[in-house]
Amino acid sequence: MLAIGTKAPEFTLPDQNGEMRSLTDYKGQKVILYFYPKDMTAGCTKQACSTDTEYVFIRAAAEEER
Repeated sequence: MLAIGTKAPEFTLPDQNGEMRSLTDYKGQKVILYFYPKDMTAGCTKQACSTDTEYVFIRAAAEEER
């Protein structure tokens, strides 16, 4: 597990449309990486919903940095 603030390793994966995306595609931008333990489970859905809720706080913190 990466500690908070640790830089993520470079990776390339397909997006929802099958196009390959690399972390370097977003160099210089703020990025939120979302990982979950298993697809199509109650835990996955619950975690996704809480991430959506937390995004409001993430955006507010980013606005304060400006």
